[in-house]
Amino acid sequence: MSSEVIPSIQTQCGTVSIIGRPNVGKSTLLNHLVGYKISAIANKPQTTRTNIRGIVTELENESHPGYQIIFTDTPGIHLNSKNLLNRTLNSEAVAAVEDVDAIIFIVEALKWTDEDDFVISRLVHTTKPVLLLINKVDRIKEKERLFEFLQMVSKKRDFAELIPVSAAKGINTDILIESLLKVLPKSEFIYPEDYITDKSVRFICSELIREQLVLNLHEELPYTTAVEIERYEETDSLVTIEVVIWTDRKNQKGIIIGKKGETLKRIGQGARRSLEEFLMKKVMLKQWVKVEENWQNNPRHLNELGIISNREL
Repeated sequence: MSSEVIPSIQTQCGTVSIIGRPNVGKSTLLNHLVGYKISAIANKPQTTRTNIRGIVTELENESHPGYQIIFTDTPGIHLNSKNLLNRTLNSEAVAAVEDVDAIIFIVEALKWTDEDDFVISRLVHTTKPVLLLINKVDRIKEKERLFEFLQMVSKKRDFAELIPVSAAKGINTDILIESLLKVLPKSEFIYPEDYITDKSVRFICSELIREQLVLNLHEELPYTTAVEIERYEETDSLVTIEVVIWTDRKNQKGIIIGKKGETLKRIGQGARRSLEEFLMKKVMLKQWVKVEENWQNNPRHLNELGIISNREL
């Protein structure tokens, strides 16, 4: 009786969490790696409110038998946890370092803060390889200062790699992929080769709309708002989206709408451009602003918005 020879798996497939304090470029990196905007980007903290997976698949070629890397973009880990929303964001980010094959820890070049130390403290028990990415190096003119910074951060813990990058410009992201392939296991692909995320189209649309809230509203106001899609209908040529923008105080409703509706109109125009680029169709967007006091501490509302799960209630 002859025994069948089972071919060994050549492809690589693994999970990688992207962590760091707020506003260091985690979502920018994810979007660049995936090649699509699937995570909201704004130069303000708390833009990302839930873990978002981005899937990068490279099929077999002359230099590699093929790989699939499942990246998880996480909320910024921060010291301020004054309400349920903030505590949930921290928990989401910390949980993301469990059961992964590697961790990417992003910091901003020349700017190490107490929150970066706090992130390091969350990694003390992990045995997984941690790659330190020093982001925004394209902004540094004095390379000697960057070298000194690299020497300083290398002493913070035993990192698998230290990689200076620019997530916005894609500098050294190819080196990042090569470094990850050194530690990711050989495995069959988890997702079909054409998948770029495990999130629904509705979720990404709500994130693109919320991005415009963060970009167009000042001070703390964006952090007291949330976006909920109430209707999503798609035809061959048109997508109709109806959304509710939630805020927690009546006076903020007027600020979001603006004088003669100008602010809400500007938010809608920016959102429509992003939505049409993502959906590759014409979009009809309708927006309403509603008030629910203290929604950031309301487990039911956080669950409906997909920020907190039923099991956490």
